[in-house]
Amino acid sequence: MTTLILARHGETDWNSERRWQGHADTPLNETGRAQSRELASRLAGRGIVAIYSSDLARARETAELVGAELGLEVRLDPRLREVDVGEWSGLTSAEVERDYPDGHRRRREGGTGWSQGESFESMGARVLEALRSIASSHPDSCVLAVTHGGPLRAARAACGDEHSGWTSAGNCDVDEFAVEGDRMRWLDSTRGGLHQQVQG
Repeated sequence: MTTLILARHGETDWNSERRWQGHADTPLNETGRAQSRELASRLAGRGIVAIYSSDLARARETAELVGAELGLEVRLDPRLREVDVGEWSGLTSAEVERDYPDGHRRRREGGTGWSQGESFESMGARVLEALRSIASSHPDSCVLAVTHGGPLRAARAACGDEHSGWTSAGNCDVDEFAVEGDRMRWLDSTRGGLHQQVQG
């Protein structure tokens, strides 16, 4: 069994301004760097043998700060990127509601609001492919993957737990999964108590 620790990146200015980021390559701000150093302290002693990261700057920098503390190099994987939000990138939700009212309604109803970019289903498929590949490369080990809020939710959904008790991941929040072959179980989260679901 491989233990996968998935962490959301630290804060960016766009996070604090509540702007949609998607594939925009926004860097961490000072709060995000401090959060990343705190994440490193929390993960010390977990026996992590490898660190993977989305190639976007906010995730990469978070992973590098953790890696410096743990003495590990960061391996970049673009499959761990956030969903591409297309024409919404850089906009606040108020600006989206004003400029793209139909898309805003679709998103409120649980769908993909943007017409360019990427669907949540496509994002989920590439993220799960990456996670299974990473797990198979490190059997019976503990691995960290630094990613984004959308991929964290996709991983939880793959365990059959898309809505039950879900709260959105904050910056540097962590979800922990057990991976055995194609089966993934959600073990725990910094947002709540222990829970296990099996994905076939």
